[in-house]
Amino acid sequence: MWPGQQPPGGERDPQQNPYQQPGHPPPPDQPPGFPPAPPPPQGPPPGRAGPGGAPAPADRQRKGGLTAVIAVAAAAAVVAGVLVFTDDDQGSRGGSSDDVVQGPPGAPGSGGSGDPDSSGGSEGPGDLVTPAHSSGPGGTTVVIGEAGAEHTLDVYEDLRCPPCASFDQAVGPTIAKDIKAGKYKVSFHFTAILDKTMGGSGSANALSALGAALDVSTDTFLDYKAALMSPKNHPEESKDSYADDNQLLTVSQEVYALKTNASFREALREGTYDPWAKKVIADFDASGVSGTPTVKLDGSQLTGSGGSTPATATEFTEAVDKQLKG
Repeated sequence: MWPGQQPPGGERDPQQNPYQQPGHPPPPDQPPGFPPAPPPPQGPPPGRAGPGGAPAPADRQRKGGLTAVIAVAAAAAVVAGVLVFTDDDQGSRGGSSDDVVQGPPGAPGSGGSGDPDSSGGSEGPGDLVTPAHSSGPGGTTVVIGEAGAEHTLDVYEDLRCPPCASFDQAVGPTIAKDIKAGKYKVSFHFTAILDKTMGGSGSANALSALGAALDVSTDTFLDYKAALMSPKNHPEESKDSYADDNQLLTVSQEVYALKTNASFREALREGTYDPWAKKVIADFDASGVSGTPTVKLDGSQLTGSGGSTPATATEFTEAVDKQLKG
């Protein structure tokens, strides 16, 4: 109940005279709220003029009393009108849902879901916010390339993994070129194996930042990924450098689209895509792939010399062409 609101059944009578004690009704034949009529006039009979043709004292007294009655009636009507307006206004809104300020979806008290597995909704803490240019049932699929491309290359990586960085440095430019040529489209999958085995959070944190880059554009995603995997920036296996947001922001300055991008910085600082990164990692874990880097073309794993993942651009291209011809 709002402050000052009358409880049910306790509304004020809008016609009650505020100056009259409860339980004492007004005299009969008079509107409620009016004072008693003035006493009968004394003096000459009504209509009889006084000396010199002037109105008799009784006439003046009667006119004065009538004027007072009219003035009091007008005042009482104004008071009653104010009381009716005030009570009706409060009664029509008291306790209604219109008085509750609704927050954005997912905010406390808004009725939104705080379920981290709910897709693409609000930006409240713990809610799953999917980047633009992602796809799939939960928005956790990252596919880059022409939609009509006949073939799909699946790349499985850990952003903290040194062998993944070496693969990206050697083969990444070739993959980017093949995407533009329409040779295949690429589906990227990320895990956080080193966070589990070495401790820390650099793999997941870097993936969250990469999600913020994906929200800008697919080209920005590829450029930022290449910068994270570069020899200059990628940390040693024993260092959890990417757990530090400042380091991720420093690397982003090498990507033109991110240098002055306030939305990217805010998303990184606020951890907007942290739940998304966790969901992507969970999807990787359910894929059955146990090591990184792993590359598959149309579901078949690509290998280079020695049966391992291709380590050079030449080995990679040979493996791709062999698979396509076969």
